[in-house]
Amino acid sequence: MDHLYFTRHGETTWNAANKICGATDVELTEHGRIQAAELGKMLSTEEYGIEEILYSPLIRAADTALIISEMTGIPARPEPRLTEQCFGIWEGTPRDGEDFAAAKENFLDSFGGGESMMRTGQRIYNLLDELRDYDKTVLLVAHNGIARFVRSYFEDLTNEQFARFGIRNCQILRFDFKE
Repeated sequence: MDHLYFTRHGETTWNAANKICGATDVELTEHGRIQAAELGKMLSTEEYGIEEILYSPLIRAADTALIISEMTGIPARPEPRLTEQCFGIWEGTPRDGEDFAAAKENFLDSFGGGESMMRTGQRIYNLLDELRDYDKTVLLVAHNGIARFVRSYFEDLTNEQFARFGIRNCQILRFDFKE
């Protein structure tokens, strides 16, 4: 494939409360379900050429992907490597906390029992290396943290740009593989 698409799941209860979700399995809000349906409608009316949806098994991403799949008819399957990074002691804390922002710039820290940026990056880069030679155009449905790794696979970022990057709920991005 020469490109792929990425979207973040719909809004969750913790997104609405400004909390870090990480690997905590948090459900979509009603607004999050509406966002997923709106994205599904857009994907069914515009030509993206998506042939398969791969999604994180966490409920917020799985529900988003399955809503999109139902609306578009595009087959969907879970991909465990798309699971959000575990932010350890930071999960459930305010998203905009200065201490968390600083911690995200330390790529070797496991966040007190979580998963380091390096380990998360390894699994995402391995997946993207496999998808480079995949014969279908895919939509990845995952998380804000995973979006950072996907973006960094396709373009150079400073540590600060990486740590500060974010994607809105159900925003869709296209990434092109280079020759």
